[in-house]
Amino acid sequence: MCGRDLREERNGGVMSIRRRIGSVAIAGATLLALGACTTQELHSQPAVYDTARAERMFNAGYQDVTAVYIEDIEVDDLALAGLSAIDQLDPKVTYRGTGSAVELSYDGTLRHTFPAPAPRDGSGWASVTAQALAAAHKVSPVLAETRPEEVYETVFDGMVAELDAYSRYAGREEARENRASRDGFGGVGVRIRVEEEGVRLVSVMEDTPAEAAGLQDEDLIVAIEDVPTPGMDQREVVRALRGPIGTHVRVTVAREGAPAAFEVDIERDHIVPQTVTYRTADGVAVIRIAGFNQSTTRTLREKIFRAERELGDKLRGFVIDLRDNPGGLLDQAVSVADLFVPQGRIVSTHGRHPDSHQYFDARRDDLIGDLPIVVLINGNSASASEIVAAALQDSGKALVVGSNSFGKGTVQTVLRLPNDGELTLTWARFHAPSGYALHKRGVLPDICIADDTSDPGMVVAQLRRGELLIPAAQRQAPIDLHDEAALEALRALCPTRDSEGELDVEVALELIGDPALYAATSEGPLSTASRVREATRVE
Repeated sequence: MCGRDLREERNGGVMSIRRRIGSVAIAGATLLALGACTTQELHSQPAVYDTARAERMFNAGYQDVTAVYIEDIEVDDLALAGLSAIDQLDPKVTYRGTGSAVELSYDGTLRHTFPAPAPRDGSGWASVTAQALAAAHKVSPVLAETRPEEVYETVFDGMVAELDAYSRYAGREEARENRASRDGFGGVGVRIRVEEEGVRLVSVMEDTPAEAAGLQDEDLIVAIEDVPTPGMDQREVVRALRGPIGTHVRVTVAREGAPAAFEVDIERDHIVPQTVTYRTADGVAVIRIAGFNQSTTRTLREKIFRAERELGDKLRGFVIDLRDNPGGLLDQAVSVADLFVPQGRIVSTHGRHPDSHQYFDARRDDLIGDLPIVVLINGNSASASEIVAAALQDSGKALVVGSNSFGKGTVQTVLRLPNDGELTLTWARFHAPSGYALHKRGVLPDICIADDTSDPGMVVAQLRRGELLIPAAQRQAPIDLHDEAALEALRALCPTRDSEGELDVEVALELIGDPALYAATSEGPLSTASRVREATRVE
């Protein structure tokens, strides 16, 4: 559903969190695909600053932070940080908190004083924030000419700077794009690159109107509804191709080898950005998951069934490539893992809010039985991808190959604000089935390939000698998240690697092709334990 309101309820200042835990985002994956929400945005935005509207905005924001943010934080700190950020718009405008008052100065001269509410009085601080900004608009010509949305963005950016690195504000336009990436949109189903000659189709997504209309990768759109595309920027192209589901868009296409440009009429449909791709190699299904949105589990299930149909009895196993996967939706990470894990815990989340304590267990039989699985991760595998890797690893369903993952072990909930912007707040940390928190430490692979320039044969030979392996006792060791030295030593077992060369895939294929090596590697030979313990010493 495009533009889904993840806030759900706001009853007397108390939000219902439990009903939306399945749709929280645990990372923001940016996917370029063209489309548009099929519903209209709820509120038109005024051209001038409105104090009452601003007060509603800030009241919603303060309420959200105090209700769900993972750490307890007082509202006065948020409000003063947000007001102080206004000097980015006009350096002559400054705010200062004295404890009992908020002072507004312009060009060094005190202009207004506002009584300070109690530190935790969200509605009181919302009123003061809105009034203090209204007063600044009267004395600052710069602010008087600044769009309200830009003011909101500046204040909220200042507020979230007081929180962790994963909490953030998205204005109305950015939030619309975020919702489209998560939930889908009305569009044609292509990824584009704007070039001097027009709009290049980087890829045409499977089972989309663009594919049905005959568009192909590398086609060049030279006009949209008879308007030439050369000179258009990306936003203009996106707006031109977007539209409600069921409407049509006419594009003029130049294709290499075609005698002349031709027109194509495309009926827009609901599009969810493609996150799962599939290929086969040596009887193995190699499935890449680039992110987690509302269609990821469904598409992955289809790819698994396709592999079983195409390879039949020749299907030897699966490689699940999570490298460079930044994450996405929590419920999709859980349901993806549930396709492979037959029973037991998948992940748990814990934070300050009572509803943040959640436990997610496998609910169905796995789809692939006893076929071997190798999961690939690297230093850019984060959040939802780390949940899946840890779940398959801890359950014994898969071997994990690659390097230490990113270590983004926190859960964010996305809350819509009155201006249709979004406030993304960290509200919990997630824990692997074996109990360790993934935050800062990440997932350590069973088989460490910190250098992907090696020869596959040499890596396999090392595996046969019991090298490159990290035992479960070391991977799952309980470590205080505030013990930086211990975290550094743990991550040093298999230093983070950001590249994603073919070596990982080739090693995975070798493992699946050699059942004895796969089984021996899964057991974690004791001969490696002394090497790992030595590596964890802190000098």
